[in-house]
Amino acid sequence: MSQPSISIIRVPFGLGAGRPGSENGPDSIMKFGLAKKLAGLGYDVQADSSIRLPDGIRSPAGAKMKHVQEVLAVSGLLGEAVSKAVAGGRVPLILGGDHSIAIGSLAGLTRHYGKMGVIWVDAHSDLNTESTSPSGNMHGISLAVGLGLSHIKLKDIVEGAASIQAENCVIIGARDLDRDEKELIRSCGLTCFTMHEIDRVGIEKVVREALQIAGAGTDGVHLSFDVDSVDPIEAPGTGTPVRGGLSYREAHLLLELLSESGRITSADFVEVNPLLDRNNQTSKLAVELIGSLFGSRIL
Repeated sequence: MSQPSISIIRVPFGLGAGRPGSENGPDSIMKFGLAKKLAGLGYDVQADSSIRLPDGIRSPAGAKMKHVQEVLAVSGLLGEAVSKAVAGGRVPLILGGDHSIAIGSLAGLTRHYGKMGVIWVDAHSDLNTESTSPSGNMHGISLAVGLGLSHIKLKDIVEGAASIQAENCVIIGARDLDRDEKELIRSCGLTCFTMHEIDRVGIEKVVREALQIAGAGTDGVHLSFDVDSVDPIEAPGTGTPVRGGLSYREAHLLLELLSESGRITSADFVEVNPLLDRNNQTSKLAVELIGSLFGSRIL
């Protein structure tokens, strides 16, 4: 049986983050052999899609949330590209860019999947809203947008899109949560496996439970993987590093288990920042981790 086709969609956009550099992530990941690795695993790889901010779009200065119009413009273009990939029977693999690009990923995906599960692997929950965000950076509200908790709605970005349901959304690897995010997690029915849970019960049990939650009655499961979920010893090239993250093998096993489940229908990998990296360590790690998601194994 032949492997499905993968559509790699590059999104060199970093205005949703607080530090420049993540816009260089997609090209850096591609430079270190992602397409070749996936082709070697038997996939038909289409890698010619790139989403760029159109000229002339600029948010007003002084607003609490920064670069909203730019994020919305890129989200709309990305949503349509993701939708086109799914409609063509291809697996969308989106390379960021900062984590605000997940807004566009989810908008395009929910047009096609009546009920969408989401596994959000991140040191942060990205559950601030316009009223609670301490930084004003759009990457910090991306999951809140996906859940319909923001003024920004997925249906306004891509026609036919819909919010995801908290009962089918799981966060893995969180260890830096704002007070309002903690309260929201407790109240909205979303499952959050912090590093505390991972330390106590192990990554295998966490992933299996996450798959049950995200896959319960859903038509597809999207993986949104922020490299800051990995400990900065292994992934230094990211804008908001937090000590005490996933180990090298925990990250690989997480993705290997997701791969073995056969439930992941799309993925984005975000927040690789080559300007902050050491010897391209994080870009190379991203290629390895994506390989594990798509079937690469030790033996």
